[in-house]
Parts: sequence; C-alpha cells; structure tokens
Amino acid sequence: MKHLNFSRNMILTVFMLGTFAIGMTEYVVTGLLTQFAADLNVDVSTTGLLLSVYAISVAIFGPLLRIATIKFSPKPLLLGLMGVFIISNIIAATAPNFEILLLSRLLSAAMHAPFFGLCMNLAVNISEPEKRTTAVVAVQGGLTVAVMLGVPFGSFLGGALDWRLVFWFIAILGVLTFIGLSFVTPNVKPTETPKLKKELGIFKNKNALMVIAIIVFGFSGNFTAYTFIEPMMQEFADFGVIGVTTGLFFFGLGGVIGNLISGKVQPPRLTERLMAALGIFAVILALFTFLLPYAPLTFVMCFLFGAGAFGVVPILNSKIIIGAPEAPSLSGTIAASVFNLANSIGATLGTVLLNTGLTYTMITFVAAGMMMFGVLLTIVMHNIEDKALFQGTGNTGPS
Repeated sequence: MKHLNFSRNMILTVFMLGTFAIGMTEYVVTGLLTQFAADLNVDVSTTGLLLSVYAISVAIFGPLLRIATIKFSPKPLLLGLMGVFIISNIIAATAPNFEILLLSRLLSAAMHAPFFGLCMNLAVNISEPEKRTTAVVAVQGGLTVAVMLGVPFGSFLGGALDWRLVFWFIAILGVLTFIGLSFVTPNVKPTETPKLKKELGIFKNKNALMVIAIIVFGFSGNFTAYTFIEPMMQEFADFGVIGVTTGLFFFGLGGVIGNLISGKVQPPRLTERLMAALGIFAVILALFTFLLPYAPLTFVMCFLFGAGAFGVVPILNSKIIIGAPEAPSLSGTIAASVFNLANSIGATLGTVLLNTGLTYTMITFVAAGMMMFGVLLTIVMHNIEDKALFQGTGNTGPS
C-alpha cells in the first residue's frame, strides 16, 4: 500500500477518533436522561425516545443514505458525513426544546452507519489480508473506548455542570476528526463506479445473510440483557451511583479487551472463533445475576459481559465485510445498521418480558438462549459459507 501518503496506523487512528465521537453521542444520553427531563420539561420516560429513535434511525436511514450516495468517492463522503455529525451536535447543544433535541438525534443517527461502514471498508482495503480483522477492530475500537471512558465522562460533565456542554465537547471532537480526515484519508477512487444493483446483491449472499441472521436472532440477546444492567446491579449487588458507575467502567474495560482479542483472529478462523465466543457469552449471561451479589465477582462479571459483547462484534463485522465482496461500498453500512436493528429488537424484547412479569434472572436466561441459537446458526453457516473468501483468495473490492 505504498501509494498512501499517511501510514495505515495514522489513518486508523483518525477513524477511531471519529467512531469514538459517534459512539459517545449514541450512548452518553443514557446518563443524562434526568437532566433532559428537568431542563426541557418532559417526563423521563419520554426522554427514552432519544435512545430508541436513534437505534431505529441508524437501522433505517443509514442504508438509505448510503444507497443515495453510492457513487460518491469515499473521502468527500466521509467529510460530508462528519459535517452532518458536527451540525447535529451543535443543534443538540443549543436545542430550545425536546423536539429539536430529538431532531438532532435523527441527524446524527442517519450518518452513523454510513460513516462506520466507510471507515471499516477503507480500513479493510488498505490492509493486507492477514490484517483485515485487525483493521475492523481498530475502527470498532473507538466505539468500545467511548463506552468505557466517553460515556462516564459525559455523564459526569452533564451531571456536574450542564448537559449542553457534553454536546459541545462532542462537536469539538467532530471538528478534530474532520480536520484529521481531510489530511489522512486516502483519496482512493474505485476502479469502477459502484453499481447499486450489484451492491444490493449482498442480500442474496448466503455468507452475509447468515451473519445478519446471527446478529438479529442471536446477538440481539446481548441487548435484551444489557438494557437492564444498571437495575440488575442495584437489585442484586445493592449498588449505589458509585458502584454502578464502577461496574459500567469494568463493562467498558472488558469491551476494549474483548475487542483487541478479536483483532488477533485470522480471517480463516473467524467462524470457529465466533462459535466459541457466542457459547462463552451465553454462559456469562446465564450466570450473571447469580454472581452479582458477591462483591468482587460483580466487577468480574461486568468485565466479562463487556468482553463477550464487544469481542463478538468485530468478528461479525469482519464476516460481513470480507464475505460480501460484491458490495464493497455497502457491506460495512449494512453491518452497522443491522447491529442497531438488533439493539432495538433486543431492548424492546427485554422491556416486553419485564412488563409481563419475568424477573431479571429469567431475562438473562432468555438472552443466553438467544446466544446459543446464534451458535446453532453459526454451525449452519460453517457448513454452507464460501470459505475461499476468508483464505485471502477472494476479491475484497477496490483498494
């Protein structure tokens, strides 16, 4: 890759800064709901729309925006998407009412999946075959660090001072990312103009369809349990604010470690590692509430929960991007959108189950069962997928 003016690591670092900012925007609102409610005169239950609307918007509008911009070159498109991100956070920081704040969430959510997708696709295309999984992990790493550090920091900043400062801070991160992207992003033009019909062939690709099924019907169990991790810590571990914050930090730390471990998986071994990771994660979920009452084990379980969740994500992302060479422009966006669809499905299922009278322990059993169903789907995928694509012999699109 000698034609690049900047090193691969520098490019990936800028991509990580962007995904950190986006990840912080997505998740930081969970720690600011009471401030939104008090300042904008709405019920706390209403502020929950800031989460659900974001996830649904990513899943729906992300692919539509990417399809509409399919013929754009990656660099100007990345800059345009980051421009939308900056504007959306400025709108959030100055929102006079809840409706405008919700609109800002729609804007930032719309650019989420295309930005992640472009970054992952570019990262794969500037990497040697044996480093493609590492490249996806690097891009995903910004999100995991955001969960570990960005969200707690944002919650503290919003609680101690003003929630609007959080969005100003994120907007500044967006400006820094924009500057970085303008300098380091390789201005690589596709060898041929992307053809939408060919790219949409991803929905006929058995490799991609199986991974999407695993995410929607298996990995969504992660969100079924994660949605209630805070009240679980309060009920079973008897934690207050400091304990919950510490538990969430260990969850984020586990996410970073799990993400890094997944980066060492070579493409030919992705499916085998996915089977093992989903199976282990199922055990962690099943044991979660039973071990929370024992103080030292609480933080261990939070760490393992995070490691399981974010250790699986880059493997699934890599499976879609590498396994769908006919959609080099669309595959990453589809991957990011499907995860947010799973987020919405899992959280909704958890809420419904809780409202029907199920206990938190039962909900974690349901989540573990979904993860085991993901293992079964992975076994099926192992038998039908085109393994040549993961041996470094398949075409991964233009680089």
